[in-house]
Amino acid sequence: MLRSPGSELDVSPIDKQRVLHSLRSRLAETLRDLTDSQKEVQAGAVHEETRAEDPKDTRATEASYLARGLAQRVAALESAVARLQVLHPRRFGPDDAIALSALIGLEDEAGGCSVVLLVPGGAGETLTIDGETIQPVTPGSPLGRALIGCRAGDDVEVELPGGTQQLAISWVE
Repeated sequence: MLRSPGSELDVSPIDKQRVLHSLRSRLAETLRDLTDSQKEVQAGAVHEETRAEDPKDTRATEASYLARGLAQRVAALESAVARLQVLHPRRFGPDDAIALSALIGLEDEAGGCSVVLLVPGGAGETLTIDGETIQPVTPGSPLGRALIGCRAGDDVEVELPGGTQQLAISWVE
């Protein structure tokens, strides 16, 4: 059953600060690991053993592409971590429009329930806090774009690669 923060049925609402802390920690750890990998690959790309032995030997080229791709991922993750560090979550009332830092309860057409957190970075992660699965989404994602400005009780239509999905916004915290 989907928990409704602040309702009579829910004596322990989802702690948004804890969710954000968990997301920040997860991204910081991923950034450390990815930075280490990027440095290793970058060192390997310029290592003597990577040099081409003949015109068809592409080891150096492939290693440099991999190093560049990892460097781009590191830069994107650094940006996401920085944006999350300055995000100050706010409380949303029953009539407030969804904006950054909103924790949102959703119900799909089949009656499935989910919880999403609208954040400026960290999409793609899945967090579990006190048995509740929370999916961070960004305003640039299809779901994030559909939710911005909506309120509890609204229905939204989300265009996804697999087709259109209808969702009901159960609550906003």
